[in-house]
Amino acid sequence: MKNLKNFMFVVFASIALLSCKDEAIDNNEITPTETTTDTIAAPESTASLKTEIFTIEGMTCEMGCAKTIESKLANLEGVKEANVDFENKKATVSFDETKQNKNSLIKTVEAVAGGGTYKVTKENI
Repeated sequence: MKNLKNFMFVVFASIALLSCKDEAIDNNEITPTETTTDTIAAPESTASLKTEIFTIEGMTCEMGCAKTIESKLANLEGVKEANVDFENKKATVSFDETKQNKNSLIKTVEAVAGGGTYKVTKENI
């Protein structure tokens, strides 16, 4: 009985070790000793990159209001970065001037939540 237990243990241990091989090595993918070369992407043109800062009135919370506005702005085509600071009521947006403009950003902010809730009161502060 003891020999049977030892035999079964060895069988299960062997199965476990053989079934957990590194798949990347098995599939002829990168091995730890191989190196790769990455291609360097061309940097975005900063000639048409512009940053606008807006004051937004009507925000009542950081997670609902500010994050929603930030998400809407960040998802616009040509917007590289959008940050909304709830405490200071400021939105800072970096965007490609060839794809967006100040007015489209303001319209996007003021249209959030069906419109009428948020108002851009000051620009470029």
